Order: sequence, then structure tokens, then C-alpha cells
Amino acid sequence: MIVDPVVLLAFVPAALALNLTPGADMMFCLGQGLRSGPGPAISASAGISAGAFFHALAAGLGLSALVAALPGAFDVIRWIGVGYLLWLAWQSLRQGPLRGDVRGVSVARAFREGLLVNLTNPKVILFVLAFVPQFVDPARAVLPQFLIYGGVLALGGFVINGLVGIFAGGLGRKLARDAGFATWLGRVSAAIFVALAARLALLQRG
Repeated sequence: MIVDPVVLLAFVPAALALNLTPGADMMFCLGQGLRSGPGPAISASAGISAGAFFHALAAGLGLSALVAALPGAFDVIRWIGVGYLLWLAWQSLRQGPLRGDVRGVSVARAFREGLLVNLTNPKVILFVLAFVPQFVDPARAVLPQFLIYGGVLALGGFVINGLVGIFAGGLGRKLARDAGFATWLGRVSAAIFVALAARLALLQRG
């Protein structure tokens, strides 16, 4: 077998505990739900999960280790992420009240935003390199093990972050048609994105 079933059983609860820990991904889906509703929030969660799976693939291929070892690459990725989050904050501030069937952000765009936010977070690279190898058996094929463990992390994150986005979206969409409340929602979403950008800007390699 590619992965020892006993090790996999030990990995699943550990991965779920990590998924349940509030972090940048969860906060992003919360903000996306408030900003655009449940559908885009779920799509954003899917994008984040796709990014997490890509990080596991990159770690299995050794690319993540290379990036983590190069301070310049780490910082370039980090500042791209900061700039992108600030741009999302600006977009949230510009968004007015929703009318009729008009949607704040399309499902496809929400997926792309979630994917880019995850891919431009170098902390995820370091996390995957620190956490997943603890469960990898070097006597077995390494890359398939990274993909399996990455899939578990991605699936758990998709469900948990998606539920957070659905909850936020259900509330936000009901009230976002009111001009005053829509302005407040935009500011809250923008504040979340700015906070994530600040968190990423202050990130240390550790």
C-alpha cells in the first residue's frame, strides 16, 4: 500500500484539528461570504483547497523546500500576497448594496481569488514542509504519500472553510441589499483582508 492505514488514521484527526484552527484561509472565506454570499464562499474554499493540494504536490517534488531555502523567493511570494489582499480590500470598499440577482463576485472569480491567496501565502509552504513529512515513510514512494496527505488536508479545509463561508454568506446576503448595512459589510470585509495582508507582511520565516 502507498500509505500505512494506521498512519493515515493518525493523520486524519491531526489534519482536521489544523483545519479547525482559525487562520488566514478561514478568515478569507468568512470575508468572501460576507462580501458575496454562500456560493462564492464555497468556490473560494475550493480554490484554497486546490492551492493546498498544489503545495503538497510541490513539497513532494522538492520545489517547496527550494523556495523555503531561498529568502528572496520567500519574500517575493509574500509581498505579492500582501498586494493582492490589499487589492481585494479596496474592491470590498467599492462594492455597494446588492440589487435583485446581482452578485458581488462570480463563482469563478471567487475560486481564482481563493487559489491566489493560498498560493501567495509562503506560510503554507513552510507548514506543509513541517507537518506532512512527519507522516511520510521514506521507504515508500514519497510523492504519492504527499498527494494523499495533501488531499486529506484539502478536503477537510474545503468542508470547514466552506461551512464558515456559508454561515457568513447566509447572513450577509440577507442584509446586503440595505445601503447602510452593505457599506458596513464592505468595511468589515475590507478590514478582514487588510488584517490578513498585515499578518502576511509581518510574517517571519520562523
